[in-house]
Amino acid sequence: MSSAPVAIVFGARNVGRAVAHERRRAGWQVVAAARTDETLAALSDADPAIVTRSGDARSQEFVDGVFESAADLGEIGLVVNAITAPPRDQSFGGGPISEAPPDRLASWMDGFVPMAWAIQRRGARSLGASGTGTLIQVAGGSARRGFPGRGPWGAAQFAVRALTQSLAAEMRQRGVHVALLIADGYIETERRPLGDDPPEEILHPDDVAAAVAYLSGQGNRAWTHEMVLTPSAEDWTP
Repeated sequence: MSSAPVAIVFGARNVGRAVAHERRRAGWQVVAAARTDETLAALSDADPAIVTRSGDARSQEFVDGVFESAADLGEIGLVVNAITAPPRDQSFGGGPISEAPPDRLASWMDGFVPMAWAIQRRGARSLGASGTGTLIQVAGGSARRGFPGRGPWGAAQFAVRALTQSLAAEMRQRGVHVALLIADGYIETERRPLGDDPPEEILHPDDVAAAVAYLSGQGNRAWTHEMVLTPSAEDWTP
């Protein structure tokens, strides 16, 4: 068992991949989880020292197994949930509420809420047992305000924001820092490349990873429980 702290990263495809690599550069051990072997193979090719686990974080059994693998390496000091799995067979956000079929809300909730529930439950227990560490839930701008055509996605984001706020209040007295990190803007990914846009108009996964590093590096005297990142060239809406 190493003395280096252990970070667990769920959703290691885009933002999660950047977080995993940043923590490795900082000297941490990393356990990364994702749904597909392809995603994890790319991560391992870049850094074979990252421990990978493939599975669906809706399953509490899978999530528990990831935590057990991490505990075998050393003390868990950071848990990051960067999973976003919205439906791909419809417009982003779920479309207008008045035109949506009855099951539209459930499909969007299922792409976000069950994973957060499973990860936060186990994360709170694991970090609470040691009385230290940070749990960070990554969310989008829809966690801050509703948008037209994105009601189902906003409902899922608001639900997870409420869970995270509640958990933060529950864990403060136990020495565990819980934070919501909102990426309020598009993030550059394979599906959403930068293209000809100025880089200041879109977030990069490394921007989110840097924010995770800041939050996880806060001492015991003062904690940030909610942080919002916005592209610097976009209009900012309070």
